[in-house]
Amino acid sequence: MSSNRGGRGGVLVVGLGIEGKLNLELGKSGSWSWGEEEEGRAMAIGVVVVAHGQPSAGLVRFGRLQSHAASSSSSCLRLRPRRWLNPHFASPRYLRFASSLSPQLILIFGIVLSEEEQNALAATPAHPAGLYALYASCLAGNLVEQLWNFAWPAAIALSHPSLLPVAVIGFFAKLAVIVGGPLVGKLMDHFPRVPAYNCLTLVQVAAQLLSVGMIIHAHVIHPTSVSCVLVQPWFVVLVIALAVERLSGLALGLQWSLAGTNRPVALAQANAILSRIDLLSEIAGASLFGIFLSRYEPVTCLKLAASLMICSLPVVVVLTSLTNWLSAGVLDHAKCPQTGCGCSYAGLISDSENILVSSVEAIKHGWFEYIQQPVLPASLAYVLLYFNVVLAPGGLMTAFLTQHGLNPSIIGGFSGLCAFMGVAATFVSAKMVERLGILKAGAAGLIFQAALLTIAVAVYWFGFLSQKIPLVFFLWLIVLSRLGHMSYDVVGAQILQTGIPASKANLIGTTEVSFASLAESVMLGVAIIANDVSHFGFLAMLSLLSVVGAACLYCSWLKNPTDIQRSLFSFEPHFPSAEGLM
Repeated sequence: MSSNRGGRGGVLVVGLGIEGKLNLELGKSGSWSWGEEEEGRAMAIGVVVVAHGQPSAGLVRFGRLQSHAASSSSSCLRLRPRRWLNPHFASPRYLRFASSLSPQLILIFGIVLSEEEQNALAATPAHPAGLYALYASCLAGNLVEQLWNFAWPAAIALSHPSLLPVAVIGFFAKLAVIVGGPLVGKLMDHFPRVPAYNCLTLVQVAAQLLSVGMIIHAHVIHPTSVSCVLVQPWFVVLVIALAVERLSGLALGLQWSLAGTNRPVALAQANAILSRIDLLSEIAGASLFGIFLSRYEPVTCLKLAASLMICSLPVVVVLTSLTNWLSAGVLDHAKCPQTGCGCSYAGLISDSENILVSSVEAIKHGWFEYIQQPVLPASLAYVLLYFNVVLAPGGLMTAFLTQHGLNPSIIGGFSGLCAFMGVAATFVSAKMVERLGILKAGAAGLIFQAALLTIAVAVYWFGFLSQKIPLVFFLWLIVLSRLGHMSYDVVGAQILQTGIPASKANLIGTTEVSFASLAESVMLGVAIIANDVSHFGFLAMLSLLSVVGAACLYCSWLKNPTDIQRSLFSFEPHFPSAEGLM
């Protein structure tokens, strides 16, 4: 018999079930309902939380955001923009709700936990030893991956004096991610996570080694015409191999199971550490290959990179298995988006047959919900930043600097410093939010980036890059601009979390990532057309306009807030008054 018990005055009942949580529904009227399954699980383990206060719907959405993210697709692309949850940035809705509660009593197997003990529990990972092994595995895998991300455009640029080969490869790699990423993620959810992760790692390393072989072949034959390069069999194989390498670069969201979905602080810390590992790997990988290129021939450097790839493969596989062993086999099973359990092969075939229809419908629905979101201007500003593919670290900038004759170690240092700005942004953003508030912190990051890139483009157009000191100054401006970019990356994630309901968080978030990837693809397509190095200034101007446009759009949104935006961000000290924002 179903049990439906309600109450007024903000009585909240929560339980920690076998899988770490019980589902809770809080209606608009302020009453709560408890299903039969939840009641049975709570009675079985004797876990009840009772708190009196005035809970708002914001907290329920926050809590469901955590559980929904864990129960949805467990795969996310490593290539996706780095919008991690910083532990300094708890959702304002969550903070508002927490402050309204009276001191809580939590009874777990007869033990009453104080508020401090509750906070300590939320910050303690479910499987700390497994998390440490996961960090080591990510460090070993990401180091080689980030080294290769810097190595292939530099090696191609040394062989072909044009931006065209790098732009073509980048375009098709991004296209493969846009089209095939959701499909790969869906398929991976139907297989045990450890074998799936190890399989992807094996495919990625194989694709990297094949790419190394093709680039070495290109350096041996030395084709004379760039247009001739595009129709060569080795170049076609290289494009396919790098597309597969990007597509197999998946992070399966293992930290959800290891940290515990019902432990938000521990999960936030795990996300932040994994993001910093990725950025530190980018620093080390780019710097290491830059040093290689400054001392050895490109072919020798590629062979050294291939050796690192081969050595890293068993290390990553062993550490991934160790992660599962240290976490008591929590990663042994597959995780279906709907049921959270293993799926049959017949169900997988059925899903595959309808994937085209369901994908089209999902895209349409995602676009509709994305356009209807109340923080649309802030999200569009984030998407506009990804039209900047030239005045940022990446394949085109690496190719441009290499063909400009810059020392490879300096190019590697430039890429490493840009990644370091991402690490610094996680700390700077916290201070910015503390002093300015969330919304003004976002505006400060965008304006800072736009101002520095404007100076950088001016330095380029005045022709100063032929001299060493102005060239270094140009690169430093781009490095510092990344601090503004990554700060908005972090702050923008919190704006998105605050402004949209949890039931639509994954849908709107993935649609935003798709638009950002599409923006990069469009600019790479433009770079294919304007492929000569002499057209770099034109590409730089387009990149600058996208950043300036993002800053103008965001500031205009702050200057003219709607009533919905005022209610969403009422915790901002100056937001209720439009005059206080600008």
